[in-house]
Amino acid sequence: MAPERPLGADAMQTAVEAQGAFRETDPSAPPGLGSKGLYAAVDLGTNACRMLIAQPRGSQFVVVDSFSKTVQLGAGLEASGRLGRASMGRTMQALRICQKKIEQHGVTRMRFVATEACRRARNSKEFMRQVRRETGLIVEIIPAEEEARLAVISCAPLVNRSTEQLLVVDIGGGSTELVWIDLSAVAPEDRPHAIMRLHRGFQADPAGARVVDWISVPLGVATLKDQFQDVEDDAARFALMSWFFEENLASFSPYAAAQKREGFQIIGTSGTVTTVAASYLGLRRYDRTKVDGLQMTSDQIDSVIREYLTLGPEGRRNDPRIGRDRHTLIMSGAAILQALMRIWPTDRLSVADRGLREGLLYAQMSADGVLEDGPFE
Repeated sequence: MAPERPLGADAMQTAVEAQGAFRETDPSAPPGLGSKGLYAAVDLGTNACRMLIAQPRGSQFVVVDSFSKTVQLGAGLEASGRLGRASMGRTMQALRICQKKIEQHGVTRMRFVATEACRRARNSKEFMRQVRRETGLIVEIIPAEEEARLAVISCAPLVNRSTEQLLVVDIGGGSTELVWIDLSAVAPEDRPHAIMRLHRGFQADPAGARVVDWISVPLGVATLKDQFQDVEDDAARFALMSWFFEENLASFSPYAAAQKREGFQIIGTSGTVTTVAASYLGLRRYDRTKVDGLQMTSDQIDSVIREYLTLGPEGRRNDPRIGRDRHTLIMSGAAILQALMRIWPTDRLSVADRGLREGLLYAQMSADGVLEDGPFE
């Protein structure tokens, strides 16, 4: 399947607070506190079902509750083109937990979205109807552009004021979204704000951020792994995955263009990126406060990946920094990450422990005008 392309991928816009996208779970902010109510966001991906429940506070939000479960919804999709019975069963169980949490907290505003696996599966609409019948939850299958847009706005607080060219990369289970944004026409102090205005779309706005190009490559950690599972040698499989992913970027316009190193920033958001960061920090127990916003050099990333290869499949399975639910997918994700760092002119990556759920929350709260900065129109 060819990477998805925009119909008119030239855009511009502007907007929000540069100090932190959201705060950690706050025990002093119980459900229902204040008059603004609670919001929920669920990201039903190819590999996992994730939920956040949050409350607006100032120009940010406080996370009241969260949930994440590996469901492997896309298992077997490459071969059959359909969501499997076992995969749908696991997903339904996770969504029922989400439903119970929403009821317990009395959430008033929510949005549930599904991404690449459901975009591709022939029986996904039937499954969405089943979810609604059995849980009462409405799950939308969103297009790749919206997925990319939501990932971008979640990363706005990590944009450096010195950044003129920004590449945001979201490595998912079934696809990888890349968005290239030109911020050179935006005042340095307004650059993080400019990213937030993109929640409305990648349309042109001469006053703000210009989306030079974006692409959705139908290769994520699960789909890329599935395509090379017949290669037995661990190192060879990794190298083939990395070069194959790069080949799929050929139509992304900034791929072939020469870029200046100065003023260039890559922000990576995904379980792969945060796992690599946690491994680099030697975290046996994951700590978001140490990972989100971390700057890693390409040498540091390469060192972690080499260590993964040295460990081999069995060593990775037993490595507490990787975790039992990610050890089978970490090398395909690392192959994507290595390709990106090989291609573009930077030796640093900004690590983002945020993504689609945070973008969904910001978009809902912005539309309702409940953030301190008001709606980003």
